[in-house]
This record gives sequence, C-alpha cells and structure tokens, in this order.
Amino acid sequence: MYRLHPQLVNDGIWVGDFSLSTLLLINDAQYPWFVLVPRREDVSEVFQLDEADRQQLLNESCWLAEALKDAFSAHKINIAALGNMVPQLHIHHIVRYRDDPAWPAPVWGKLPAVPYTEDELKDSIKRLQQVLTAHLVYAERFR
Repeated sequence: MYRLHPQLVNDGIWVGDFSLSTLLLINDAQYPWFVLVPRREDVSEVFQLDEADRQQLLNESCWLAEALKDAFSAHKINIAALGNMVPQLHIHHIVRYRDDPAWPAPVWGKLPAVPYTEDELKDSIKRLQQVLTAHLVYAERFR
C-alpha cells in the first residue's frame, strides 16, 4: 500500500492530487517549493514506473512547472529528483529568483527553513489556484 514517507509528511503541506501524484508545498516561505510524489508503492526511481506512469509524471511536472513560472513570476524553475535522504520517488519544483537567499546555489542546506504563516500559505496557494485550474484536485483545506 502506498504511504507518503514520514520526512515528506513532516516537511510538506498537502496541496492536492493529480491523477498520479500527490502535490506538497515544502514548508519554507523563502522559496515557493513544491514536490510531486507519485502514489506508487516501493518506487525510488523514475525508470521503475511503467511507461504510462512515466508519461503522466512528465505531464504533471510540466503542468506544475508552467503554473509555478506564471503564478510566481519565476526567473527559473529548478526541477530535481534526488532521493538521497528520502528514498521514495519525489520530484522537487522550486521557484528561483536571481535575488533569492540561495541564488545561484542550490537551496538544500543553504538556510534554515522559515515556516509559512497562515496568510503566506493562503496567498501562495491562491496564486497557484489562479493558474493551475485543471488536472489538480485541491485538498479540502484549499477549496
């Protein structure tokens, strides 16, 4: 049975679900940082997904990346699947700006996380909802 890794549960805020993946927002207000997690058991690598799931994951990643670029006026979207600390397959989508606190370095381990306030969280999700209107079923909390 599919279960979200405890570290993802700890670090993320459930935003909603695509047909394949759960969408989380990493609780660090310094960067709009979202993670796609395919709801498949015992998968740590993209190549372990069947062909249909690989295509669906790519579609979801592209829909999310385009929406993030538009919603947050990103200079760059960093997309990565590392899995060094969390073996469950998950794809990071991080909005980057030339003046963000970590630019041009990767965000990992650069600064301690700054949790979202409730208002910042609502604003971030509202911005996403304005451009990502199809494919994602938002969590009840954000409907």
